[in-house]
Amino acid sequence: MSKLDTMDFAILGYLQENGKRSYTEIAKLLDVSEGTIRTRINRMLKENVFEFVIHTNPNKVGLNVQAIIGISTKLGSQEKIADQLNQYSEVRFVGAFSGRHDLIIQAYFKNNEDLVHFVNKELAKMDGIISADVNIELKQYKDSFSYVQEKNA
Repeated sequence: MSKLDTMDFAILGYLQENGKRSYTEIAKLLDVSEGTIRTRINRMLKENVFEFVIHTNPNKVGLNVQAIIGISTKLGSQEKIADQLNQYSEVRFVGAFSGRHDLIIQAYFKNNEDLVHFVNKELAKMDGIISADVNIELKQYKDSFSYVQEKNA
């Protein structure tokens, strides 16, 4: 993978502000050709620096309950459990962590009943889970996928 330079970071910054921004507009903002922007974006896409995604507001699509669930697993079961969790559409994130829990997941549900079903039926049937610590989001203060600060080349 090639190293990102200030222009790459500037391009990423402009795309994070508005993912529908045209290559021509970014080129004007950075005082370079549209071809330069296109080439750099295509390279960064090919090298998996970023991807274009639609970030949906869960509440607007009927997913009103967000849970962060810490899962403790039997030794040797972590990867198997993570693979099983990946199959659930409700689960948005699965990560292995050091500390109190072996896995932490973020999941969205229509209502509390769906969350209870997921914990008591789906998680309960997974061999290798020792315990699940369920935390429900009460209020959200920030939800961002913006990691790039610099946008001036």
